Amino acid sequence: MKQNLIPEQRVMEEVKKAIAEGIDIDPARIKPESSLMKDLGAESLDFLDINYRLEQTFGIKMARRSVIDHIEELFGEESAIDSEGKLTGKAAEVLAIRYDGSGDQIRPGMDMDELPVMVTVTSIAEGVANLLDTLPGNCVNCRAQNWKLEEETRITCGSCGEPAAFTSGDDLIEDWLKQTQENKKIF
Repeated sequence: MKQNLIPEQRVMEEVKKAIAEGIDIDPARIKPESSLMKDLGAESLDFLDINYRLEQTFGIKMARRSVIDHIEELFGEESAIDSEGKLTGKAAEVLAIRYDGSGDQIRPGMDMDELPVMVTVTSIAEGVANLLDTLPGNCVNCRAQNWKLEEETRITCGSCGEPAAFTSGDDLIEDWLKQTQENKKIF
């Protein structure tokens, strides 16, 4: 269910805040198109801190594994990354679909180390928005359809007060890959 309680602008504000605090930089440096690694100096461990901050802010569970890891798990070893550590053609096609805005930068044969540089402020905000859009129609506790917003970033049931139960980031990626496979017949 597409949620309409937390506007995109609010999601972007909270993502920028999490990034600024997670890598200890001036929020004014953060632009939607900024690469976390290339432009803002984030390191791989910073992503864990940023994800944790976003989970606490929105009551969601960010993905623990990358799309590449999920491709390999679902479609077999070397289906995403070949034996030389290069992106396969099929994985490049899937990633281009997934990351529509930066799909032109993704190409078969690119080195695995090039992929994290492509993570932008916008791609993180889109990931958060996608998770928020998994808001169920009914509360899992009392079955009411009475969602409300608390503290500007937390969705709870207006009837029983239970926090909304969103799909996890890993489950969302897996579901998306299965649907893409069915629709596009890539793997």
